[in-house]
Amino acid sequence: MVHQALSCSHGSLIEMEMNTSAAAVVVGPSRGFGVENAPEAVVDDSARGVALITSGRRHGPITRLASPSDIGELIKPFVFLDHAEVAPRPEPLFGIHPHSGIATLTVVLRGGLVYEDTTGKNGSVPTGGLEWMKAGNGVWHDGGPTPSEPLRAFQLWVALPPSEENASPESQYIPPDAVQQDGPLRVILGRHGRARSPIRAPAGINYFHVRLKDGARWRYAPPERHTVAWLAVDEGKLRLPEAIGEGQLAIFEESGAAIELKAEGDTSFVLGSAIKHPYPLVLGYYSVHTSGAALAQGEAEINRIGQRLRAAGRL
Repeated sequence: MVHQALSCSHGSLIEMEMNTSAAAVVVGPSRGFGVENAPEAVVDDSARGVALITSGRRHGPITRLASPSDIGELIKPFVFLDHAEVAPRPEPLFGIHPHSGIATLTVVLRGGLVYEDTTGKNGSVPTGGLEWMKAGNGVWHDGGPTPSEPLRAFQLWVALPPSEENASPESQYIPPDAVQQDGPLRVILGRHGRARSPIRAPAGINYFHVRLKDGARWRYAPPERHTVAWLAVDEGKLRLPEAIGEGQLAIFEESGAAIELKAEGDTSFVLGSAIKHPYPLVLGYYSVHTSGAALAQGEAEINRIGQRLRAAGRL
C-alpha cells in the first residue's frame, strides 16, 4: 500500500491546476508509484485491499484529493475530487468559469450552495442536495456558499465517454428529498438495492454518501466489472483494516471483491465504484476529453460562450 501526498497550485475549488505532480511516500518495500505501475486487477473472493491512501493538499478552504493528471488516472471515470469547508464571504468563491468533456457533481453536506449556469438555470441547493453539471461540449457556471451559512461539500468530476463528451450541456439540481436512500447510504449516482439516483449519468457508475454509527460494520459488493473503487472520509474514521481518517482518500485495489469496513466513531463518507473508463485523459485547463480533437471542439465552444459573456460584462 502507498501513502501519497498530492501537490496542487494556487487557486480555488476548480481553478487549481489539474496537471499537478504527485510525490509518494512508500510504506513497505520501496518502489515508484505512478500510472504506469499502478496496482493490477486482482481476482479474489475476500475483501478488497487498499492500494493507496492520501490526505491530498489543502489550500485555504479546499483540499484537493485527486486530479486528472495523478490519482484520476487510477480511478477514472472519477478524475477529480475536492473536499470543501467554506465560510461565508462577501466575494464569490469560484467566479464564473468553463468546463467541457466532463460532468461536475457537488454533494452539499452542510450549508447551502448558490449556482448559475449558461444553460439558463440559477438558484440554490440546500444541505443534502446535489448539483450535477454535465458540461459536454462546453458550459460556464458559477457557485458558492449561501450568505451567512458555511458550506461543507465534496465536488467530483466524472469523465464522459465519447458519445457524451461533446453533446449539449445539461444541468440537474436535485433537492434533498429526491435523493433516495437504502439503509445507511444515499444514492448520488447509480443504484443500490431499490434506491436509484435521479441523475442522468453515464452507465456503470455508483457514487454514495454513507453515514455509519460508531462500531457499525458495512459491506459493499460492487456490481460486476466495477473494478475501480475508492472512498473519502468527511467526518469520523473508518477501519478497512487500515485506518482512514477525516479528510483522507483511500483507493482500493482493482478487483471484483467486496469492500468491508467498520466505523470508529460516527462517520460520514463518500464511496465511488465504476467500470474503468477505457479512454485516455486529454487535459485542458478546465476540461478533460478522450482525444485532442474532442478537446479542441470543446474549447472552441467554451471560447464562443466566453465571448458572449464578455460582451455582456460578465468577464
